[in-house]
Amino acid sequence: MIRISFISIILFFIINSSTAQTFRSGDSTINVMRAIIVGHDTILVSDIPEVNIYPRREFKNRFQYYRYRTLIRNVKAAYPYAKLASEKLLELDKRLANMSSERQRKANIDEYEKELREEFEDKLTHLTISQGRILIKLIDREMDQTTFLVITNVKGKFKAVFWQGVARIFGSNLKSEYNPEDEDAMIEEIIIMIEAGRL
Repeated sequence: MIRISFISIILFFIINSSTAQTFRSGDSTINVMRAIIVGHDTILVSDIPEVNIYPRREFKNRFQYYRYRTLIRNVKAAYPYAKLASEKLLELDKRLANMSSERQRKANIDEYEKELREEFEDKLTHLTISQGRILIKLIDREMDQTTFLVITNVKGKFKAVFWQGVARIFGSNLKSEYNPEDEDAMIEEIIIMIEAGRL
């Protein structure tokens, strides 16, 4: 999903740069833009970015309103860590790409894990249980694989089962999948609004 988003961004810039070019000649500026000719008419062709419009949310009571506001706060707390986790995993993949020795790979993973613990452990322990549950789902959203699978691929099945057991004690599930069409629709809406700068 991240690779697709990255490719989309690159394509967006390529298309925009080919759509309009600006030339300066002295005091005047000339914009060259894409157009098509239909009959005797010249029609400007422009790419318009997608805009998501959501109706104004209605609440039956104050409790529903406060739950929604709490969800926004929790998503805002967890979302940056999900994005960061995805970036760090890609970084780790690049580190390990040229290593053929399993021993060397394991040593590198352990070293990387230590670096991450030193940098993020204190910050992550300040997340609430609700924010942790959302983070688990958002990792699935960003990486297109559950947190359980991420741990299995990096640290092995034994560690993944161990951390799944710890998560279950706190009422969480590392195998939780992100479902933007159904139960996580409100979280998806909040993320889109965060990315659009509306929250």
